[in-house]
Amino acid sequence: MSLNRHAQRLLTDADPNPIDFFNPEGDADILLVCEHAGQKVPEKLFGLQLSNSDMDKHIGWDIGAAAVTREMAKLLNAPAILQRYSRLVVDCNRPPEAPDAMPEVADNIPIPGNQNLDRTARQQRIDEIFWPFHHAVEAAIHSKRFRLVLSIHSFTPQLGDEARPWPLAFLYRGDVATPTKLASFIHQEQPDLAIGMNEPYQIDDESDWFVPQHGETNNIPHSLIEIRNDQIEDTEGQNRWAMQLAKATTQLLETKL
Repeated sequence: MSLNRHAQRLLTDADPNPIDFFNPEGDADILLVCEHAGQKVPEKLFGLQLSNSDMDKHIGWDIGAAAVTREMAKLLNAPAILQRYSRLVVDCNRPPEAPDAMPEVADNIPIPGNQNLDRTARQQRIDEIFWPFHHAVEAAIHSKRFRLVLSIHSFTPQLGDEARPWPLAFLYRGDVATPTKLASFIHQEQPDLAIGMNEPYQIDDESDWFVPQHGETNNIPHSLIEIRNDQIEDTEGQNRWAMQLAKATTQLLETKL
């Protein structure tokens, strides 16, 4: 019976744990989260039959976001929870039932391994990747040791015909104060920087998870941070933005949240 259960699992012993705990002993009272950190694909899914060049694009992961998250964690001495699997396997910042949680097409690129998924195939990804990651985030938040939780993402400079000119953006809904303060601290250093507020999209329950489920449900100060990915394609850009965001976060933590 145990062999049968094992045979029905998606992840094998050769596949990594979805959860990457980085600097778990960090003593700062901020938690960093990165849902689109990785590009891993379970062995049984054969790379989603997608080329490496397509997986390296923004459709496969948030370019540079993991490196920025880890560098911020080091600068702040904060723990971070990152997710190792490609957002094309299951998007951990979408409700699992959302149509684009396992997209058949992403930015006009067909995803062969996501075509015509049946309920069992979808549920395996949800049960073995989506929920373990979010249970880890919830457990950390419920420890009550954090005053702030931030989710780090990146976005492409252009999506279809839509230009996205902001180097940096903050996404939020109920908690307006946290992103507004962070943006103001960034502007103290870079007064001419075009910061997008609720750009390049807006938060809603149907297509977002971090803000509604982790931030708002737990009533903890929070924001989703988006960095345009051409800013963080290399180590220099990643370190520069990590330093700027870490400084703004430190200033924020010195205020009354």
